[in-house]
Amino acid sequence: MSIRSIFTKRSRRAPHMLLVNAALSLAVCAVWALVFGDRYAAVLAEHWPVGLAMVFGSLVGGGTSEGGGAVGFPVLTKVLGIPADRARLFTFAIQSIGMVTASLSIVITRVKVVWPVLRWGALPAMLGGVVSVVWLAPLVPLKAVRVLFTAILAALAVGLIVQHTTAEGRYKHTALSRWTGQDRSLVVLVGLLGGLLSGMAGVGENTLMFILLVLYFQVCEKVSTPTTVILMSLVSLACFVTHVLVKHSFTGVVAGYWIAAAPIVAVGAPLGAFICTKMSRATVRMVVLVLIAVEVVSTLLLVPLTPPLIALALGTLLVALAVCLIAVKSTTHYQGDNA
Repeated sequence: MSIRSIFTKRSRRAPHMLLVNAALSLAVCAVWALVFGDRYAAVLAEHWPVGLAMVFGSLVGGGTSEGGGAVGFPVLTKVLGIPADRARLFTFAIQSIGMVTASLSIVITRVKVVWPVLRWGALPAMLGGVVSVVWLAPLVPLKAVRVLFTAILAALAVGLIVQHTTAEGRYKHTALSRWTGQDRSLVVLVGLLGGLLSGMAGVGENTLMFILLVLYFQVCEKVSTPTTVILMSLVSLACFVTHVLVKHSFTGVVAGYWIAAAPIVAVGAPLGAFICTKMSRATVRMVVLVLIAVEVVSTLLLVPLTPPLIALALGTLLVALAVCLIAVKSTTHYQGDNA
C-alpha cells in the first residue's frame, strides 16, 4: 500500500479522533511537565489571561480557516495590552503547538483533505513566510497589515454569500474536478502570497488558500478547512523557527506566554478540528461568517483608522472582492449535482 493511499482513503480502521487528540494532548503536557516541572504552575499563574484567551483561540485555530491568531491577536493587543510585535511572535509560537497538533490529528485519523494543494502549496507558503519575517514584517506597520487582512476577510464573506445563492455553490464536492498546470501555478502563487501575508500578520495563508479552494476550486468547506489548517501549521512552524534561529527574538515575556498557553492549545486545537468534522457544511460556513463579522467589528472599534488606512482598506477590499467574485462566477471546476 502506498503512502498516498494510507492518507487519502478513509478506513474503518482509522483511529477515533478523540483518542488521537487525547494522546497528542497528553504527549505535549508530559513534555511540559518534564521540561518545566513545578515552574509551569507559577508561569501559568502569572500569564493566565493569555492562556484564557487561547482557550477560544485554539478552538478557532484547529477548526476553522481563520487561524487562532485571528482571535488571539486582537485580544492580546487590545484587551491585554501586549505590544503588537510580541503578539505576532506569540501567534507563530502558539500555532506551532496548537495547529500542529490539530494537523497531526487530521492526518492520523485520515480526515479528508486536498493533498495536491498541500503538496504544491506548502513549500512556497513556508518560503513566503520566512521571507516576510526576515525582510517585510519589520518594514510594514502592523496596523496596516491588520486592516489589509480584515478587508480580505470581508471580501471572502461576500464571496461565500454570493456563492451560496448559485447552483455551483450548492453542489460543491470533496475533491478537485481537475488538476492542470494552471491550477498548480495558482496554488503556488496563492501559497507564496499567503506566506508573505502570514509573516506580517501572523495569519493569512489559511484564509487565502480557503478562498482559492472554496470559491474557485469548488471544494466544500468541510474539506477545505482541514487542508488550510495543515498549511497554516507549516507556515507557523517556518516563521517560528525563523524567529528563533535567525532573528533570535523569542525571548523574555513572549516565551512566558508560550509556556503558559501551549498545553491549553494542545487540547483546544485538536478539539476544534474534531468539532469541524462533526459540523455540517452549512454550519462551517456560518461559523466562518460569524468570525469574519467579529474580525471586521473588532478592527473598526480597536484600530485607529487614519485616512491612509481607510484608503488601504477600501483599495484592498475592492481588489479582493473582484477576485472573489471572479472566482465564484468561474465554472472551470463546477462538477454539477451528479459529480
